[in-house]
Amino acid sequence: MKDILSDLNKAFESRIRLGIMSILMVNEYADFNTLKEMLDVSDGNLASHITALEKMEFLSITKRFVGKKTNTAYAATEAGKKAFKEHLDALERLLRGR
Repeated sequence: MKDILSDLNKAFESRIRLGIMSILMVNEYADFNTLKEMLDVSDGNLASHITALEKMEFLSITKRFVGKKTNTAYAATEAGKKAFKEHLDALERLLRGR
């Protein structure tokens, strides 16, 4: 059991970070407003969690213009995908009891 628990990634203990990565694992990218609406969080709360994931190099950020407005899109990096998959695998092992 201790082995499995040590395989859980602390980066994904927050429901918001878990949600961000879950969304980005099934979508090529998502913009800030989409993440905010899907996770039902404030701008500041989402921004702080995005910053944390970016510092871990689990997210890449692309800024572009849509019309005259700036649009910021996020995508999971290969390192982020790998870390998240390992986290999910550890959760599955925990649930199975092995």
